[in-house]
Amino acid sequence: MRAISNERDTHALKRVWCVGDGRVALPGWDQTMTCTATGAALRVKGLCWGPRPGLTLVDDMDFAIEAGSRLAILGPNGAGKTSLLRCLYRAVQPNAGRIEVDGVDLWSISAREAAKTIAVVLQEMPGDFPFSVRDVVMMGRIPQREGLNGWTDTDRERVQHALSHLDLAHLAGRQFSTLSGGEKQRVLIARALAQEPRIIILDEPTNHLDIRHQLEILELLQTLKLTIVSTLHDINLAAEFATDVAIVTAGRLIAFGTPDAVLSPRALSSAFGVTATAHSTAVAGTARFSFSLPRQGSIS
Repeated sequence: MRAISNERDTHALKRVWCVGDGRVALPGWDQTMTCTATGAALRVKGLCWGPRPGLTLVDDMDFAIEAGSRLAILGPNGAGKTSLLRCLYRAVQPNAGRIEVDGVDLWSISAREAAKTIAVVLQEMPGDFPFSVRDVVMMGRIPQREGLNGWTDTDRERVQHALSHLDLAHLAGRQFSTLSGGEKQRVLIARALAQEPRIIILDEPTNHLDIRHQLEILELLQTLKLTIVSTLHDINLAAEFATDVAIVTAGRLIAFGTPDAVLSPRALSSAFGVTATAHSTAVAGTARFSFSLPRQGSIS
């Protein structure tokens, strides 16, 4: 395994921006090291953002979720879902409105403090990313690092526990670029956990994964005591995974609430321009949806 030791590697790590504070108790952690903080409450007030005047991609959004919630953001392509996420993890500064974490304005704190509160798992990583699995997970420790000091025993312990929790210990020495899509996604989530955040933001975490790996990733996220915010395309998976659902179209939030309250055939048909049909399942209180192209005048 190649160690991260020289100036070039340190610069490369800093270019991979991860954000995350708080602690997550992973199974098997030494109790002398276990930290108890869990998720953080998140509130969005009158949020607006656009890259230039006259083009608004996030338009006057308001919502709030409690600490430890799992929010699934749904909507058609181009609806503004990723733009909303970019506001939430401070990749772009809103043109108007506020984002609060436990009542504190996200833009009133330093970038480093924000990076100790929120961790991000994006859709894509460079295919030729020249680091081992352990190196990638160690990147999650950058916000906790003091200056140019080297990695501490605590850093290495947090990384090892994140690798073990994601069943990646046996891949620690492998090059990230040689992994399958599902393995890469687990590595990126392990990096987020090593960061010790209170909120994890994920952009399409099940994208390009087969059904089994989709279920494994979402089941893993459900076991965490953190606040999870994720965009998803699969509405049925969102219904099972989320405690809260937001439906976004044309940059506006058109529905927000629990899956049972928000995910109706009428709402889904209107948002996605399809005919949505609900089907009862053997699991009490759980509906499944199927979709077809609408006939003339069938969407109201």
